[in-house]
Amino acid sequence: MTRRPPFAPGSTLSVQDVADLIDHALLKPELTPDEVADSVRELAAQRIWSVCVRPSDVALAKATIAEVEGSPTRVCTVIGFPHGTTSTAAKVAESRQALADGATELDMVLNIGRLRGGDVTAVRDDIAAVVEVGHAAGVIVKVIFETALLDERAKIDACRASADAGADFTKTSTGFAGGGATLADVALMRANTPQQMEVKASGGVRDIPTLLAMAAEGVTRIGTSSTAGLLAEAEQVGAAGLVVPEPGRTADAAPSSTY
Repeated sequence: MTRRPPFAPGSTLSVQDVADLIDHALLKPELTPDEVADSVRELAAQRIWSVCVRPSDVALAKATIAEVEGSPTRVCTVIGFPHGTTSTAAKVAESRQALADGATELDMVLNIGRLRGGDVTAVRDDIAAVVEVGHAAGVIVKVIFETALLDERAKIDACRASADAGADFTKTSTGFAGGGATLADVALMRANTPQQMEVKASGGVRDIPTLLAMAAEGVTRIGTSSTAGLLAEAEQVGAAGLVVPEPGRTADAAPSSTY
């Protein structure tokens, strides 16, 4: 589990650097197996970092990526998704099954109600149980906050709980709660977690200026379903348009109810 350092202001990204930031979300409940496989095949050919699929699709995604010769694309899945209210035992069981099916990254939703109710210890313990399973298998665990539902105090508490539980990433959103990533939220998450933790921005990152602004705030992973548009725009603008700005120089990403 190698940590990816943030991009420094003024650094230039390649198109592959953009691809390496992307966890492409294939999480809509209506997706058929054929639709998932077709999308995974295309995404694996684009050599993005990972496809983030529903738990029932992990084995399918792994097998489909294997069909694309030389693709480095990984399989990520979600745990306790999208509300975070399943029991800790259920999240642990879901994590174990996902790992057995071939997942290499787990994005778990923390218990939002417990967090808003002030029981940070219960939130920490819930996260820690999934982290224990994930780290025993050598995989990354990201913690989804659902920032659109939280005030600043709860976001800071979520950062503390995630860090204390040993998680690898904090993540803004599921994409299913009416709000997406903002620069203010990712800056707060970066400021309230240890340097060894990373930040994933999910929801509303659909263009290169927004992606670069997120990178400027220390984001090292993007959750999106706009991969094709992002990569096409990156190819079009070239190196001159892929320069990481100074932090805070670009307006917040627009909130979004979907990736």
